[in-house]
Amino acid sequence: MQEKIRLTQFARHGGCAAKIGPDTLSRVLGRLPKFSDPDLIVGFETSDDAAVYKITDDVAVIQTLDFFTPVVDDPYTFGQVAATNALSDVYAMGGEPKIALNIVCFPGDLDPDILGEILRGGADKVREAGAVLVGGHSIQDDVPKYGLSVAGIVHPDRVYKNFGCKKGDVLILTKQLGSGIVNTAVKAQMASAEAEQEVIRVMTTLNRKAKEAVADFTVHACTDVTGFGLLGHCSEMADASRAVIEIGVEGIAFMHGAKEYAEMGLIPGGAYRNQEHVSGLLDAGEVGEVYVDLLSDPQTSGGLLFAVPENEAADMLRAFARADLGTEVSVVGRVLDDSADRPCIRLRDKVEMR
Repeated sequence: MQEKIRLTQFARHGGCAAKIGPDTLSRVLGRLPKFSDPDLIVGFETSDDAAVYKITDDVAVIQTLDFFTPVVDDPYTFGQVAATNALSDVYAMGGEPKIALNIVCFPGDLDPDILGEILRGGADKVREAGAVLVGGHSIQDDVPKYGLSVAGIVHPDRVYKNFGCKKGDVLILTKQLGSGIVNTAVKAQMASAEAEQEVIRVMTTLNRKAKEAVADFTVHACTDVTGFGLLGHCSEMADASRAVIEIGVEGIAFMHGAKEYAEMGLIPGGAYRNQEHVSGLLDAGEVGEVYVDLLSDPQTSGGLLFAVPENEAADMLRAFARADLGTEVSVVGRVLDDSADRPCIRLRDKVEMR
């Protein structure tokens, strides 16, 4: 192989921080024609994680596509992270991944062995998910990009959507936050070895165990927290559910060093786009600005955010502990109302559960 290549140097934004901003997306998608089909369970109208189409009374197909620019320098790890992130959309809909296709953009003047390592990393994660990799598509591009198109299955009555949360629900997040900020610190060569190791471990952890652990629980709404940050994804949930959501920042698990790096100003640009997007729904109260930055941080391959009845929350937390997810689970907030004239997100230091 050639001299060591730093993949992150090819891209201005890495991972899910490279997403087009939510305001721009909403304007563009709003111009598209509306599609109607009695078997289409989930389309793009609610900005959900994937499409779901009913095939029979017992089987629905989940279809998703996700790819991005390098968020880490190591090719194999980049492949793992990108594949884990793409597979997550299927888990966020309550499904099981079955078939995956590679999506590749790669510079023609780079060593093909680098591409081979990226694809190997992705293939290993597809195998870990119990799915099969069946091919893909590649083009030459100046900036490396990699991801997957994934098809999964789910029972039509067990589809998780990013809306439908109910008054009294508890919000539980299955991974700690801070990957965008920590990766920014890594790129600036200011992150500790402990922080770098943790962010890689979290980004390469499948949400499979988390999804399987909630099989016997009531899930009113679910999404994975990725490029729009916790606030962005909560805003989608609040808006579509007509909900008032209260978030307690002191109960949220953050990655090692994330708060320190945020206070140093190591904030990815996508966080500011996310803040602008949620500004009309956000009541930050007396919470410090650093927490607004942390909750706006674009996550790459983040955790699942579940809205569950309060009387099931404690048992669900115990189920996650038994499943040994390999990540930190936290109660991030609760739903105060589900019929609000003005949906909103309120930040508080602590959220008191009944």
